[in-house]
This record gives sequence, C-alpha cells and structure tokens, in this order.
Amino acid sequence: MSQPYVTVLDDEPEIRRLLLETLDEAGFRTAGFARATEFEASLAKDVPDVCLVDLGLPDKDGLALVHRLALESGAAIIIISGRAQVQDRVTGLELGADDYIIKPFDPAEVVARIRARLRKERAPGKPSEQARFAGWTAHFDRYILEDAEGRETPFSHAEGEVLRLFLSSPKRLISRAQMQESLGGAAGESFDRAMDVRISRLRTKLREDPKNPRLIKTIYGAGYIFLGDVTWA
Repeated sequence: MSQPYVTVLDDEPEIRRLLLETLDEAGFRTAGFARATEFEASLAKDVPDVCLVDLGLPDKDGLALVHRLALESGAAIIIISGRAQVQDRVTGLELGADDYIIKPFDPAEVVARIRARLRKERAPGKPSEQARFAGWTAHFDRYILEDAEGRETPFSHAEGEVLRLFLSSPKRLISRAQMQESLGGAAGESFDRAMDVRISRLRTKLREDPKNPRLIKTIYGAGYIFLGDVTWA
C-alpha cells in the first residue's frame, strides 16, 4: 500500500513545520501550505487522504473551505484550531469535518487521530461503494445520491459516514453510543449535535417529511433505525 498523503494547511510556520516533521517521521507523505489558494491549486494534481486545516487562514474563510472540501474532495478532514468553544467545534463538524483538534495539541495525538481515520477508511470487509434503497442509489465513491429519475444530490464525507452506517445495518436500532464507537470522536454534546445535524441533512436530501420520515426514524431515548431494504452492488 502506498504511503497515505496528508496535507497541512496552517499559516503559522512553526506549527506547520512541527506537524510536517512529525508526520514525515510517522511515515506519511506530506505537503504543507500557508494559504488556502495554494492548497486548492494542489488539489488538481493530487487529492490527499487526510487534510489538516486551520480555521484562521489569511486569504479565505476556513469553515467555508472545510465545507467545500467535504462536498467535493472525498478526503477526510481534521480541523486543528485554537477556537475551543463548543459551538466552534459543533459548527466545524456540522460543515463536514471528520474530527476537531484544539490547539495547543500533542503531535502524537494528531498522528493517532489520522491513523484512526485511515483505519476506518481502509478496514477489510468494508461494503462496496454503491447501495440501492427505496428508489435511491448512494454512490460512496462519488459522494452522490441518485434518485430514480437520475437526478443527483451531493453529500459530504461526514454525511456519507452516517449514511453508510445506516445502510450497513438496516432495520436495526443504532444507539448514540454505537454511532460514537463506529464514527469516532469524543462523546458528548458536540458529537450529539453534529449527528443530529448530519441526519437532518440526510433526511432533507432524501426528501423525507421532517415530521414523519419514512426511512431514518428517531427512536427517542434509544437512537435511530433505518427502515429501507438495502442492496449493495
């Protein structure tokens, strides 16, 4: 297997250097960027497996960049930021980030979080990249939902993780604890709120009635259950 490619987008030279040296020593292929425009230009040549993104960028809004990456790149996104408020973490996760690390950080923890994310992506026995259910086709390789008429709706990497979890266990109750164990991240208010938002967005993209969804049901006090029949291709 080739070395995983990890990019670091941070305008602070010392932090960027520390992360790149740590990641190089851990065996990753790396590239560092101080500005979002330079980073975005690099995506045309090589899409990373994992993006480390600081929110305080000099040339673009970091949260807007995270959201675009989540919808378009297919890369896992880990925010590294000095913004420590719960609402900042929730917003980052809502917009599509897979993880959120607060500065100052332990470089060893960053490496561990990246490896945990890559293990999830490359786990043996992972389902195939296409699933059909209730007139829909989910294309996990392209992050696209396709309806029966061929109309396409994009979903983010983070939304895709939740959807894959539901489609892999149809008609079975999935508790919050099971979601946290499967998807990673620290349990707590920010994780719960991020999951609520991702599920709400998935329901909207599946054109569910918000008052009476037919596919993704909330079992209050217990978790969620996906009611459709699923066929993997």
